[in-house]
Formats: sequence, C-alpha cells, structure tokens
Amino acid sequence: MNQPSVAFIGAAWIALFTGILAFIIGLWNAAMELNEKGYYFTVLMFGLFAAISLQKAVRDQLEGIPVTNLYYSIAWFSTILCIVVLVVGLWNATLERSEKGFYAISFVLSIFAAIAVQKNTRDQKIAASSDNDLSKNERIQHD
Repeated sequence: MNQPSVAFIGAAWIALFTGILAFIIGLWNAAMELNEKGYYFTVLMFGLFAAISLQKAVRDQLEGIPVTNLYYSIAWFSTILCIVVLVVGLWNATLERSEKGFYAISFVLSIFAAIAVQKNTRDQKIAASSDNDLSKNERIQHD
C-alpha cells in the first residue's frame, strides 16, 4: 500500500474546508428564513457523514472486512437520499440560479473532499501499520 503524498493530503483537506466554509458562508449571507438555512446545513452535515460512511463500507468490503448488507445498503441509501433532498430543496427554492449552482458545487466539493480525506486517513494508517510490521520483522531477524 502506497502512502498518499503530502500534496494530495493537503489538497484534500483544503478542498474539504473550502467546500464547507463556502457553503456555510453562503448560508450565513443568504436572505433565507432560519429554518431554510437549518435545512441546507443539515443536508450538508448528513451528506458528509453519509459519504464517509459509504466510503468506509465500500473500502471494508474491498479489503475483505465483513460489512453487513444492511449497513452497506443504508450507507448507499443515505448518500443518495441527501443528494436527492438537496436537489429537491434547490429546485423548489426561490433562489437565483447562480445561488443554486453555488450551493450545489459547494456541496459536491465537500462530499468529494470528505471521501478523499477519509481515504487518505485510512491509507496513512495502513501504511503506518505495515511500516511497524516491517520494523518488527527486522528486529526479530536481528535477534
């Protein structure tokens, strides 16, 4: 397993913070009711959690770690649901098209970046544990 580069790790974190901050600043400055702002904020947070959960479930399956079909299905359903709820909310919102596009792009950037950060974190842990295993084997051979 190759460890992700520092540049890719940094880019993923920057993209995550950029997407989330852009979305939240957009909500802060929007001329919406507080309940509408809460709706979009909740969709963003739910989407981030669902995407990370889905990425973990898919990765676990690929690595042979048992994942129940129920959890795997819920992860997919939750991810699709948050995207559908955002699309329906934006479709019916009385916002300018540019604002709708802004929220959609910020959301997609945040979701993509959250998946990349989760992947990088997991790859780093795997690389660190394999490095530890190698050093243990080297010590055993020297003893």
